[in-house]
Amino acid sequence: MTTSAPPPPPAAAGATTAAPPRGAQQRMTHDYSVLARRVREAGLLRRRPGAYVTRFALTLTAFAAVWVAVVLVGASWWQLAVAAAMAFVLAQLAFLGHDSAHRQVFRSLRWNDWTSRIVANLLVGLSHGWWTTKHDAHHTAPNQEGQDPDIAPGVIAFTPAVMATRHGWRGWFARHQGWFFFPLLTLEGLNLHVSSVRALFSRHPMRHRAVEAPLLLGRLLVVVVVLFVLLPPGIAAAFLGVQLAVFGVLLGGAFAPNHKGMPIVPPGAGVDFLRRQVLMSRNIRGSWAVDLMMGGLNRQVEHHLFPSMPRPNLKRVQPIVRDYCAELGVPYTEVGFFRSYAIVVRYLNDVERQARTPDGCHVAAMYGR
Repeated sequence: MTTSAPPPPPAAAGATTAAPPRGAQQRMTHDYSVLARRVREAGLLRRRPGAYVTRFALTLTAFAAVWVAVVLVGASWWQLAVAAAMAFVLAQLAFLGHDSAHRQVFRSLRWNDWTSRIVANLLVGLSHGWWTTKHDAHHTAPNQEGQDPDIAPGVIAFTPAVMATRHGWRGWFARHQGWFFFPLLTLEGLNLHVSSVRALFSRHPMRHRAVEAPLLLGRLLVVVVVLFVLLPPGIAAAFLGVQLAVFGVLLGGAFAPNHKGMPIVPPGAGVDFLRRQVLMSRNIRGSWAVDLMMGGLNRQVEHHLFPSMPRPNLKRVQPIVRDYCAELGVPYTEVGFFRSYAIVVRYLNDVERQARTPDGCHVAAMYGR
């Protein structure tokens, strides 16, 4: 792991974070303004329509090619390889939907929203309205207890507070949950589809529910019907199983290493925007293959600081952000691909202790007063 400055010593367990004095708050707000001005002057917030047209064209072509392969391969167990390829293409479409939801693709808010809504519901089979509500809450308060839905209580206990509620067999599972991380990811694809459908039928308000419902339900139904019409039942069922499992691993594997094992923010923490986004995010080093597999989310620090920045510009802005963090003495975390998953597994297996160590130090250790 590389950081621009070593983390301060851990604070005592249960420490809370007081809001910094008014003058410090103003200085910290000014810190982000300076960075934003540098980035704007470098032209890195401008849209990249050509790059996205190319990316959409290639991905949609691959999507069509996979369905052609389903027909040509026919009643053969080689369909499982086709299923894995389909999962990869669907993950790429999901990343494009993510970019559109963040207004990275078009200047028009409406064009971005409807592109993301159509890609998510009609092609990927996920609810745009449900996902954007959840994801926006995550961006607003990454790793903050009570606010970030990505660390809310669930199958996995991400925080010491949640760990404290796990007893009996659930406590045993929580203490060993890191070893179940990758197996559980194989269920994430199914979980995303189920959560999307449940959101459509929930009482929570959702914009354009009347549009999303037929698109999403139609997409899920048509895919199942087409597969069972084209393929023998056993192969069709195996196809769906492999596609969902690989899809879950690809999406979950792209999002999880960016924040898990990073500082946990107490509910009342007073952290300015720049430090909130940098300290709670981890970048993943790697080649173009890592960029492709993770949909650009391997540059999570830059994405959180400038969520509407086009994906192709994240690599170009990274040196600016890294150097500026060094100027401020703000730790900037970047690790290798495999190292990132090792950190996640270790953190999950010992949440209570790892939440306060250098790889996942409690934010109170950085902002203790």
